[in-house]
Amino acid sequence: MEVTLLQDAPLIVQGKRSTSYRHYIADKWTYFLLKRIIDMVLSVLMILVVFSWLLPLLALWVKLDSRGPVFFLQKRVGKGGRSFTCYKFRTMVLNEEADEKQAEENDSRITRAGHWLRKTNLDEFPQFVNVLLGQMSIVGPRPHMHADCRQFARMIPHYKLRNMVKPGITGLAQVNGFHGPAMDYEAISRRYQWDIFYLRNASTWLDVKIMARTFLQRIRLRLPAATKQSWADLAAGKHPGSC
Repeated sequence: MEVTLLQDAPLIVQGKRSTSYRHYIADKWTYFLLKRIIDMVLSVLMILVVFSWLLPLLALWVKLDSRGPVFFLQKRVGKGGRSFTCYKFRTMVLNEEADEKQAEENDSRITRAGHWLRKTNLDEFPQFVNVLLGQMSIVGPRPHMHADCRQFARMIPHYKLRNMVKPGITGLAQVNGFHGPAMDYEAISRRYQWDIFYLRNASTWLDVKIMARTFLQRIRLRLPAATKQSWADLAAGKHPGSC
């Protein structure tokens, strides 16, 4: 069966998931070793080559735009349900709901700089530090706030299976259009389907496809409308694998 990165989310088969899904990652130690090496090399390159000059510029903009720290540090759910401190550029004014309430469309808490940082996903760039520390991977399910993880787990059985692998900066759900907050059951369910599909089919080739797709999507945000279709044609591709 062929599964394209652009098609509808794959269906999930009911069953004894905890046992069956652990089987998909138990024998992939060579894949995870290579994945860790790739994570370390790429995160070091991004930090030294890009972050070294981009950080001062973005930090100055964030500070001038609103009162508060440059970085937003938040406890997120990592592999095995373990908590870790996730780094982001601050995109909101200081508020007491930051650890409980997701950002919404036209959220008044988001700053002017924050709108642009979120649109380009540059607010997540500091997470390459999390990758270097081994808390995250470049590719994987996005890390949730603890409050969201608890809420989604109440809505969807076995939701925490997605925590069997490290969370990522980008993932299969994100390259298929699921960015930002999940505001309803449909959005939560479809993201979960993509996360579980990734868990079952994780491979170096799939990671490369996701990274390439993410890069092309970021480039498209900065291109004129007439050029975007050609990039979309390049980004579209099929991944051989089974659900």
